[in-house]
Amino acid sequence: MSEINKQMLEKIIKKVILEHMGQTQEEFIKYSDKSGVISIKGDTVKPEKFDTGKEGDEVYLKDVLSIEESPRLGCGIMEMKESSFDWTLKYDEIDYVIDGTLEIVIDDIKVVGKKGDIILIPKNTTIKFSTPNSCRFMYVVYPANWQEQ
Repeated sequence: MSEINKQMLEKIIKKVILEHMGQTQEEFIKYSDKSGVISIKGDTVKPEKFDTGKEGDEVYLKDVLSIEESPRLGCGIMEMKESSFDWTLKYDEIDYVIDGTLEIVIDDIKVVGKKGDIILIPKNTTIKFSTPNSCRFMYVVYPANWQEQ
């Protein structure tokens, strides 16, 4: 058996403590209890690179609920930096702008969301997600398996 080092021991202890507290093993802070109520500390969510199909885009996202946790609604955090990409939504989406400026472009119409704004994008809408500088927003989607639509 290999030697247990300090890092491995810390990881094991952290896992046990988090499980005892009802927190999942995500990269961000998420609490849940037996009732099914889940609390996510949004500022701890670190989105991962998302491939928009366009080289040079700086787009990152992270789903924060699994299908098992929320089989109907999906939710996550998305960040963009000086990027713009076309997208057709095969699902309903609501975006809540946490920080920065989110632009949703439909044909020649630009809907601009700033910190605190909420934007609804209906299913089967072709848009351009865009930000002139940067933005961080929470998305809520229906159905939850938006990536499979």
